[in-house]
Amino acid sequence: MRVFVPSETSSTEKRVALIPESVKRLVALGLEIVIESDAGKASYYLDEDYKAAGARIATDRAGELSAADIVLRVTKPSTEDAASLKSGAWAIGFFDPFNEGELIEQFAKGGVTSVSMEMIPRTTLAQKMDGLSSQANLAGYFAVVKGAERLNRILPMMMTPAGTISPSRVFVIGVGVAGLQAIATAKRLGARVDAFDTRPVVEEQVKSLGAKFVKIDLGEMGQTDQGYAKELTEEQKELQKAGMAKVCAQADIVITTAKLFGRKAPTIVDKKMLDGMKHGSVVVDLAVESGGNVEGSKLDEEVVTENGVRILGIGKLECGVAAHASQMYSANLYNFIEHFWDKEAKALKSDLSDELLKGCVITQGGNVVHERFAK
Repeated sequence: MRVFVPSETSSTEKRVALIPESVKRLVALGLEIVIESDAGKASYYLDEDYKAAGARIATDRAGELSAADIVLRVTKPSTEDAASLKSGAWAIGFFDPFNEGELIEQFAKGGVTSVSMEMIPRTTLAQKMDGLSSQANLAGYFAVVKGAERLNRILPMMMTPAGTISPSRVFVIGVGVAGLQAIATAKRLGARVDAFDTRPVVEEQVKSLGAKFVKIDLGEMGQTDQGYAKELTEEQKELQKAGMAKVCAQADIVITTAKLFGRKAPTIVDKKMLDGMKHGSVVVDLAVESGGNVEGSKLDEEVVTENGVRILGIGKLECGVAAHASQMYSANLYNFIEHFWDKEAKALKSDLSDELLKGCVITQGGNVVHERFAK
């Protein structure tokens, strides 16, 4: 089977779907790997590295798309690229199926088996393929780095001949994969860290990282079977804001990570809370691409409020560490292919009775087969 890795079309996307290390491992499985020229350049993986790993470098993008049996990418393709794929081909990447109905229809129309990496089930078996978690991990790390960069203070306590500098305070809202990494990174940099999540079950994890868990009584709460926080009622949202406002007022950096899977992100930090924050403090909104957790945040812009609070709405924060983001995503893709590779047939297994495939395959055989999008 021929695997093609095209260059990403978005100007802000610096990741690449496969790195040379994974190319070697896929070649060892018996696959032919083709990389579009300079596909890895933005993440510092050069054409020579891919050639040394056993890949062929191509410049005919359209021709390779139409000939490939598997197309691996990071983000969604253009409609034209999707239409170029042959019937029976596999397309694997982050396809945002909740918001890309036209793309999903194109995949189905073309007879393409599409796998959306957002939909990989959160199970122990699928953990090694979970691209959403691997990228969120790095986004959480880089959110702290960017927040520290824009803050005009240092993070750790420092004892000097001129006196003692108190540690900066970081408040992390949302303790999923990104939130936990943000907590760990801020602690490593010496900050005093508070964290809040609507799921009381994560309190132990927060404390294990040396941070303080902020308790706000919201009544009965829980999480979905995929481990995501359940949506709050309007009354619970107001209770949450009141409790968080006090912590935000003391914080130097606030990092918001709350997303509702497949839906617009909830507004957690509103103008009233921002007005109560210190001049020069920084808010990093990790959910800005899906509507934002912070009132007034704008995608890929820095907004400064009237009272001097900086709101950073950086999309795809993981692209700030593209080399490692590509490394982790590439490993996720290799693990997916290796897990479903049929050595005798030299093809990917496509039986949707498999729970993992059932969870992430969106289209197959000319139809939308995923139960959440079939309607």
